[in-house]
Formats: sequence, C-alpha cells, structure tokens
Amino acid sequence: MWNILWILLPIIGWFALGGYSIRIVQEFSKGKFKQLPTLKFNSDLKFGFMMFLKSIPFIIAYIIVGAILGGISPWLRGLAELFLSFFVIPILVIHFFNKETVGSFFEFKILKSVFNNLGDYVVVLLKSILLSIIFVIMWIVLVGIPAGTFTKNIFLADFYRRKVK
Repeated sequence: MWNILWILLPIIGWFALGGYSIRIVQEFSKGKFKQLPTLKFNSDLKFGFMMFLKSIPFIIAYIIVGAILGGISPWLRGLAELFLSFFVIPILVIHFFNKETVGSFFEFKILKSVFNNLGDYVVVLLKSILLSIIFVIMWIVLVGIPAGTFTKNIFLADFYRRKVK
C-alpha cells in the first residue's frame, strides 16, 4: 500500500506507478489476481514510460477529434466527450493495457463487446463510479488514496476478461 508514496516523486514516480498500475490491470484481466504484486521500481518505471510513449498517438487523435467537433458545435463536442469517456475510452484503455501496442488503441472492433453487453457494461460503470465515491469518502482517513489509485480499473478489467476474450 505504501507504493502510492512514489507519486510524490514527480515524473519518475508517476511513470513507475503507471507501470505498476498497468501490471495490476493485466493480472486482473487474465484472472490471475490474488494480491497486489510487488512494485519493481526500475522495470515499472521503464514499462510506464514506454506505455506513455505508445499512448501519444491516441492522445493526439483524441485532441484532433475534440477540436474538430468543438469547431462544429460546443454541444456536439460535449456530447461526444461524454459518450467517448463512458463507452469508448475505458475499454480501449484496458485493451491497450493488455495488448501493449500502439495499434490496440485503434482496434475499434473491441467496442462490439461493450455494445453487445450494454447492460452488463453499464453495471460495470456504475460499480466503478460507486467505488470511486467510496474511496473519496475514505480519503478522509487517507486509506482511499492508495486504494483508489490501484483499483479504479478492476471492474473494467474484469469485464474485459469475461466479455472480450
């Protein structure tokens, strides 16, 4: 649980925690999650940095789409961002975490799993939101900070394991 303190080390700590968080999601997606893995600072740092670099093309594409839609209509951009943030980006991120390739962010066929199982996916989203609210409340006693950081994607990873593969 003390691994969260690496967040206090700017940039380097963030990449290490990013790599560590991705490893947690990968284990959970494969159904192998029994307990939190040990933080391997150097390898998690490299892994987190490489995954960040691999995500840059998607970030740029997302910004371009948002700018185009914002130029057409701010309302259209808002609706598109709402739709993307709930139904597209979460599953693409989990897919990216599992496949570890730049192209996996652009494998939109994976979205069929979301829309073919929409009821189950909405339940997953609601559980994730509820879990986030619980951890916000737990921040009062500082337990929720590390717990919230490492568990925010567990329901999505479980959905990915059950419905995508």
